Amino acid sequence: MAELVRDVMTPGVVAVRPDASLVEAAQLMRDQNIGNVVVADGQEVVGVLTDRDIAVRVVAEGTDPLAVSARAACTPDPLIVAPDDSVAQAVTLMREHAVRRLPVVEDGLPVGLVSLGDLAEAQEPGSALADISRAAPDARRTA
Repeated sequence: MAELVRDVMTPGVVAVRPDASLVEAAQLMRDQNIGNVVVADGQEVVGVLTDRDIAVRVVAEGTDPLAVSARAACTPDPLIVAPDDSVAQAVTLMREHAVRRLPVVEDGLPVGLVSLGDLAEAQEPGSALADISRAAPDARRTA
């Protein structure tokens, strides 16, 4: 069983600047086939922006996504973990703060992301969540 965050995280980070429009962020998510991006000011992680943030915080309110910045719609000041933190620490943070993903930061630089899916794949490989996390996304499905 994996003990360190580095063993379960998804390496690499897709990031946008805080002043990026939500359209730019959504296009990046589409092109990279991901559901979230890190909002970074230089090398500092200032937030996490999800496709749900865009839909619920902006589009559902009738606001023009071209007029809203990533910083304005993201979850600011996200909890972070380090690659050498224990998986148990990451799980505890996720449980206590009801978050589904944590940026992984090493020496001040974002180096990856650990998600519920990553944890399910590592700790319960036969679970439905692990199966879903491993499956290739079907862009035609909306549910």
